[in-house]
Amino acid sequence: MKFTIGFRAVKHEDLDFLLALRKKSMSKHLDQAKIKLTNEQHLERIKENYYDSHIILRDRKPIGLLKFGIVALKGAEKSLHIRQLQILPEYQGQGIGSKVLGVVKKRALQLQLPITLNVLLKNPARGLYLRHGFQIKGKNKLEFQMCCPLDVIAA
Repeated sequence: MKFTIGFRAVKHEDLDFLLALRKKSMSKHLDQAKIKLTNEQHLERIKENYYDSHIILRDRKPIGLLKFGIVALKGAEKSLHIRQLQILPEYQGQGIGSKVLGVVKKRALQLQLPITLNVLLKNPARGLYLRHGFQIKGKNKLEFQMCCPLDVIAA
């Protein structure tokens, strides 16, 4: 099955879509982590670094969110940090996450930066990240901290 993946900048009008996306794609994982959020708390998270957000399009239809930017976490070297990667459940398991990570890796190579992210402990997306060369660098009671080093990205 062939399809085209694209991106567009987020707009203010996307808030309703992003709230629905977040709840559909994250509620199960947040419940497993015993994290209960109100709509207002979900919206706060959506609005953090809002203009680093990109709507993921499949055949020009909005199906997800990629939010990433350059950060230096707790004195660490700079990295290209994926803040959020969410895909509507009905589009998961079709290779879209892999295509999105390929785009992020190209950007990381251009910037000569490793990629970092955090993923909830029981979120199966961790398997996607491991398949793409991410390594677990730390863990707390809620999530893993992962990194894809520049040499892995360049390989």
